[in-house]
Amino acid sequence: MKLSKSLAACALVLFPFFTSHNVSASISLQSGKDLDIWFDTGGAVGESHSTTVQNGAEQACIDLGCNVRFLYSDWSPQKMIENFNRSMASKPDGIVVMGHPGDDSYEPFIADARKQGILVTVSDTELPRLQAQYQSEGFGYVGMDNRTRGTALASESLRRFNLKQGDRALVWGVKSTPNRGLSTVGMIDALEKARLNVDYMEISPELNKDPALGIPQLTAYLIRNPDTRLIMVDHGGLTAQMGNFLRSAGVKPGEISVAGFSLSPASAAAVKSGYVQLIGDGQPYLQGYLPVVQLVLSKRFGFSGLNINTGGGFVTSDNIDIIAPLAEKGIR
Repeated sequence: MKLSKSLAACALVLFPFFTSHNVSASISLQSGKDLDIWFDTGGAVGESHSTTVQNGAEQACIDLGCNVRFLYSDWSPQKMIENFNRSMASKPDGIVVMGHPGDDSYEPFIADARKQGILVTVSDTELPRLQAQYQSEGFGYVGMDNRTRGTALASESLRRFNLKQGDRALVWGVKSTPNRGLSTVGMIDALEKARLNVDYMEISPELNKDPALGIPQLTAYLIRNPDTRLIMVDHGGLTAQMGNFLRSAGVKPGEISVAGFSLSPASAAAVKSGYVQLIGDGQPYLQGYLPVVQLVLSKRFGFSGLNINTGGGFVTSDNIDIIAPLAEKGIR
């Protein structure tokens, strides 16, 4: 993979510096050799976003020589906490978490991990207070600022779709989830600022786990609200299913503008078919690859936590033909 080779080259360029400064005579080209890392991918086994995150992390471990074990939480904050405790029990060198449970829920467990000498870093959804507390100890963040990404997607939708004051928009999101829900809040605030008529539906834990359950919910909403002009989806799995949902509801491509997150083969197909017009691309491959690099650099060389924004702009019908083949390979 050209992408992974480039990332590896960036990491490897550091090694001559440390060798020449006699940090350790044992430094090899694989600076992560024999390190054990546990990585919570957030979603379910085989789910597109989690698979792309996992692909990135696996490639980083191949490039850097470390060992990795993956955990799956079905996007459940409670399960993420359970998986964190399970990870700690094995006493790995480092753990990568998703920040969905929030600072308060993670705080006692991460404090315990640090007492045991286990490094922790975050992917996908930030833990700002804990990062500030432990950043000097290798606690970084790889992903996007959630509120900013929601606001940006809504602003781009307003620009592209010729929406006007009073038009009806549906935001389907996770407003109740700490930190992660700020993306949904950003969407709602931007649309309301433009004086659209905004409805909101919360994504339930059941729907979070199995997006196919969304067909009757969306169909019922559209029956009640046939004047809907825009649907914004704050969930990669649901964005990928929007073509199926709208076909089931009797909606033709382009009749309702749709914007969501997370590129996948299914969401790429929805863009090509005209059912989804705009996807915010957070580049989850990097959200898998770079946390592993973070842990290796912190463990071997004492680097503090890095704050890396992986926001990669927007995917539309204009660029989908270039990006879709990479989505098929689990890179984009």
